[in-house]
Amino acid sequence: MQPTTSTELFFDLVFIFTITQLSHYLIAHPHWRGAARTALLLALVWFVWVYTTWLTNWLQPDQGPVRAVLLGVALGSLALSAAIPEAFAGTGLFFAVVYVGVQVGRTLFALWAVRGSPWLVAGFQQSLPWITGTSVLVVLGGLAGGVAREALWAAVVVLEVVGLLIGYPLPGRGRSRPERWMVEGGHLAERCAAFVLIALGESILVTGSTLTSHVDLETSGAFLLAFAGSVALWWVYFARSAPAATEVIAGAGERTGALSRVAFNYLHPVIVAGVIVASAGDEVLLREPGAPATTVAALFTLGGPALFLAGHAAYKTVLWRALPTSRIAAVVVLLTLIPVCVGLGATVVTCAALATAVTVAVIIADRLRVRRAPQSRGPRSPLR
Repeated sequence: MQPTTSTELFFDLVFIFTITQLSHYLIAHPHWRGAARTALLLALVWFVWVYTTWLTNWLQPDQGPVRAVLLGVALGSLALSAAIPEAFAGTGLFFAVVYVGVQVGRTLFALWAVRGSPWLVAGFQQSLPWITGTSVLVVLGGLAGGVAREALWAAVVVLEVVGLLIGYPLPGRGRSRPERWMVEGGHLAERCAAFVLIALGESILVTGSTLTSHVDLETSGAFLLAFAGSVALWWVYFARSAPAATEVIAGAGERTGALSRVAFNYLHPVIVAGVIVASAGDEVLLREPGAPATTVAALFTLGGPALFLAGHAAYKTVLWRALPTSRIAAVVVLLTLIPVCVGLGATVVTCAALATAVTVAVIIADRLRVRRAPQSRGPRSPLR
């Protein structure tokens, strides 16, 4: 498997700031429209990151030209992140122009860099008109405002998802078929796991910075609970699933491209979104742990882990073709607890404690399942 390079890790560091900006945007706009806007911004930023990650799967990140492009995309991503707080207000056009420059510029570079590899050239030739077309919509959204901007950027997200799903079809050229994508799935799995780790690390930074503003016994206890919640989410993803998933995707053969498309482009942003919502919940917890939970507070503290577990359940289902019942049950329990906690007037700290307890129950269920499973030399994949 191609190892992750220091250039790629440096590129990833920019997105710590991105996750922070998205979390703060959600906290500043605690309503359904704010949540929808946060999701749109996350999707657009995710396209920047994941398409760049696919590029480094095919090229050598430490080669001079590729490294220069990675650093340029990192700078553009930093600018995108800086524009997030006012992306639906004064900085919308700036956000759009930077997004277009990064997406189109990286694709044009890719066409130059992969010359000599006909299947790669064909793939980027298929995607360039689609990316150019969605870029026009992003700019139009930046020029517009209000509902029009939201609608145009939502259309971009839909077109990007559908375009990749159907292989960027073009008249007279057909479509790009995932079975022809020579993908190193293990490298992509490792890179996406690194992004999840970055998101979790940002959550810890948020709790730590919030604690420093007001240190007493109550907030210290809330801090420990928030930290425990982050550890529990980390454990669910990394304790066994991450290395096993890497092995499954690395050995998927001709299905690697199709699996990677679903697992990384579509499902991992759901997992990251869960971390962002949970991070917002941690900040609410540290600010007012003993206050009665409002609907927003309950949605953050209980809905964040639910979204994370739902995304991870879908990820495991795609890879192993089996329903992860513990995660599905946990999602149902967490969603049920939201109206219950609000109706009973439970405190924010109680909601957070319940969310952590449910997540820990998933970890325990995983451990019990592993102990009951027959011993083998390694994780088995239905694809091998």
